[in-house]
Amino acid sequence: MSFYTVVATFLSVVLASAVFWVLAPKENQTVWRSTIILSMSMMFLMWAVTYLSQLHPLVVPRRSDLRPEFAE
Repeated sequence: MSFYTVVATFLSVVLASAVFWVLAPKENQTVWRSTIILSMSMMFLMWAVTYLSQLHPLVVPRRSDLRPEFAE
């Protein structure tokens, strides 16, 4: 669980995009390429933001069930 996971996933998305660039159907080729590659890119960005925000949260959870003398 590190930044290398994000890099590896990015490289796999780039590889999948390159493969689809070559193997796209000939009918409406530009539409197919744009749709699939942009969809994969945006899904990767959403996944990366979610993954990285879970690795480094901005807000630390605090327990509310502790007695006051043990709470910090």
